[in-house]
Amino acid sequence: MWQSVPRWSPYAADVATTIVPFEIQPTAIDGLTVMRLKQVRDERGVVREFYRESAFVEAGLPSLGKWLQMNVTESRHGVIRGLHGEAMFKLVGIVAGRAFGAYVDTRPDSPTAGAVVTVDLRKGSQVLVPKGVCNGFQSVSKAPTQYLYAFDAEWVAGMAGSAVTPLDPALGIDWPVPVDPDDLRAVSAKDRGAPTVAEALRAARSTR
Repeated sequence: MWQSVPRWSPYAADVATTIVPFEIQPTAIDGLTVMRLKQVRDERGVVREFYRESAFVEAGLPSLGKWLQMNVTESRHGVIRGLHGEAMFKLVGIVAGRAFGAYVDTRPDSPTAGAVVTVDLRKGSQVLVPKGVCNGFQSVSKAPTQYLYAFDAEWVAGMAGSAVTPLDPALGIDWPVPVDPDDLRAVSAKDRGAPTVAEALRAARSTR
């Protein structure tokens, strides 16, 4: 059930507007939340509110403080990136194009460890990804997809976290664009060679 959190003052009072409220939807992964951005539409176009701290807190989401790093990837049709689960919160969304998001819970103590969630990502939608939950996506639009990440910590090589190969059959992910596992233009060698979800969970539990 979507939870609507209406809070908006129109940015322009002199034009007819359509207001889309901020809404959140929990998922089968503990703490992973899908959101619809607060948006105002008029004849000029659309304003999308990518982040408002007070709206998040009012919706029962964690207060994340300052975002310390933001990245935008641009990926051609069929490319898969991920699945990566560093020890930091991520707020992800689409700037241009469309993506098929995939998320895997590799936290050893999570009540939903091993769960997989997929999300149709378009402009106006976003996902809050908890620490330790693997994040990935496939670009499914004909034009390149621009995928925006906001992090509550700066990425550094070797930081704590986990990774899962997106090609693990045990995930049960039906990628919309057929994947050639030998095509390094679609899936990097690093992502292709990452552990399976079973291996990632086993490794995480062994280091508790």
